[in-house]
Amino acid sequence: MNTFSNIKEILLALKREEDLLSEMFKRRKTANYKYEYALEMVDDNDGRLQYLMNRSVIRQNGNTLEIDDLYLQFFEQVLEANEEINTSYINENLDKVKQNIDYYFNEQNEQRRHGYLRTVKNTLRKISIITLRNIVDLKRIIDNTFKSEPNYKNKKAKLINLDNKRKDITKLIEQTELLITDDNVTFFKTATDEELSQIIVQLKMQLHKCTHNLIEIQRQIIDFLNQIQQQSGVIEKLRKIKYLKDQFILETTTDIKQVLASSNTVAFEPNPSYPLKLSLEYLQTDEEAFVSIKKIAGRKKTGNKLKQPVAEKISDEYLETQIQEEIQINLEEVKNGFVAGSNNLFDFVMNFNFSKPVSFDERVTVFCQMVSLYDAFFEITGQVSEKNDVEFAVIYPK
Repeated sequence: MNTFSNIKEILLALKREEDLLSEMFKRRKTANYKYEYALEMVDDNDGRLQYLMNRSVIRQNGNTLEIDDLYLQFFEQVLEANEEINTSYINENLDKVKQNIDYYFNEQNEQRRHGYLRTVKNTLRKISIITLRNIVDLKRIIDNTFKSEPNYKNKKAKLINLDNKRKDITKLIEQTELLITDDNVTFFKTATDEELSQIIVQLKMQLHKCTHNLIEIQRQIIDFLNQIQQQSGVIEKLRKIKYLKDQFILETTTDIKQVLASSNTVAFEPNPSYPLKLSLEYLQTDEEAFVSIKKIAGRKKTGNKLKQPVAEKISDEYLETQIQEEIQINLEEVKNGFVAGSNNLFDFVMNFNFSKPVSFDERVTVFCQMVSLYDAFFEITGQVSEKNDVEFAVIYPK
């Protein structure tokens, strides 16, 4: 089996066969996309199909073709059309965070410790994105299952399984909150990093939002299951009545005549509507209510002209602009200046003329941020130096 040598080759292959892959993706549920159809999409060039099959983009099963699971999963996730909720990936990232925290405490070299810290930050970002994506997918799949699944038993079973997925996501959210609060307080106090603090705050807000969405999803599942139970009960009774009627024993084995005679229900009577009295404040302030009043007044032809109330003049103090300026450190500018010189990064940052007073600790933070963001432009040597009780790697521009 051949593989793609680089990303450019992958993108070129997908771009060249975009018509074929688009058509196969649309028919991924039918699983009967014939080889002859695919051959027409590639201008009867069998070599182009063999190229995709050799690189496992598509697979052949007899006389039919289908997109490989790896690429199919990628397309579905990017287009938000997937029907699978993968909670194990969140759990894997939680374990990854715990492992890198242990590595961070065990490591004495500051550069390698910063690498573990960067992995922790990236993984926490992934947890936030994956959790939110799973909840969005879960809500969409629940709606589609209730509206599209024709079999009542399968519909109920699928909703129960989706509710179990909801419980799994809830447990993972609780584990994540415990991870960033109680379990690793020492780590988050020791690894003083401004970016990490921002990630933690954003993650907590995201998890709080996800928890509220899960509560709404739980309410929706309960409502759907109750509807299914009610509908299935009615259908079951109708089936029994139809069976008795087909056997010509409905009137002799049931009291249907007495029930119908005692019932005064009018099946096709419309639902009663009750007038709703609107508040005077609503009628005076709402634009739509004002339009309705004008229409009614026009039909009544009372001759009274209605004028829309004019708002009072806005006070000048609300129109005054207040400007607050804050000077930010431009890391891109610092990187460009360093790459253009020949000094080592630490000394360069310590002697750099910023547009505002910067303390030694803040300059150390800038040094770490530079290594984290622009390591591709730097040559990190194996030498380690020390200044003001701070050990740092000797780094030069490439």
